[in-house]
Amino acid sequence: MDPIAEWTHAHERVIELVSAAPDPSVRVPACPDWTVRDLFSHMVGLGADVVAGDEPDDHNERWTAAQVATRRDRTVAELVAEWRAVADPLRGWMRDHGPRPLADVIIHEQDLRGALGVPGAQDTPGLHAIRERFVGRLTLPTDEPSVALVGDTWSWTPVGGVDDAPVLLRASDFDLTRALMSRRSAAQLKSWTERGDLTPHLSAFTSLGPLPDTDL
Repeated sequence: MDPIAEWTHAHERVIELVSAAPDPSVRVPACPDWTVRDLFSHMVGLGADVVAGDEPDDHNERWTAAQVATRRDRTVAELVAEWRAVADPLRGWMRDHGPRPLADVIIHEQDLRGALGVPGAQDTPGLHAIRERFVGRLTLPTDEPSVALVGDTWSWTPVGGVDDAPVLLRASDFDLTRALMSRRSAAQLKSWTERGDLTPHLSAFTSLGPLPDTDL
């Protein structure tokens, strides 16, 4: 997997997606404080800030809010032009510093698709790479079997095998991947539970913030 190539593919998909959006003021359920335009402003602003050397370790709310506020009056076309301009410098940054920006564009592409009702890019090498990054963040016991995730073609458990896990979740590969990114509700996670009680482990799925109150 070439992370820079995957970032480039996602970059172009997102530009096509937002350029065709009939209403960029639609709220994004996965980022409920933001509209489609706001989320895209953050994506553009993140690239610009990273290239400029302005990137706090925690990607805090003040930093991301400033990206949106600075671009509040820009049209989608203007945001697209800025993102295209920053693309080459950001690819150079990734060659020198690593593929960290890939996660932001992959995660938020799906947030935008959910808001606009345009599914796609659910089985890309980039999404698979981010899944592997985030499954490593699950705070589950590693000294004994706990939770097994079983998808269409992908499965995972922190220790032992799927049959050893007292709790088993079964869903599509894509739904499990989005769950790892805190993009599925507790009700959805529980509805996928074929065995055991997931409740004590729900906090393991909050690496990017609280679980959404409504199903995504």
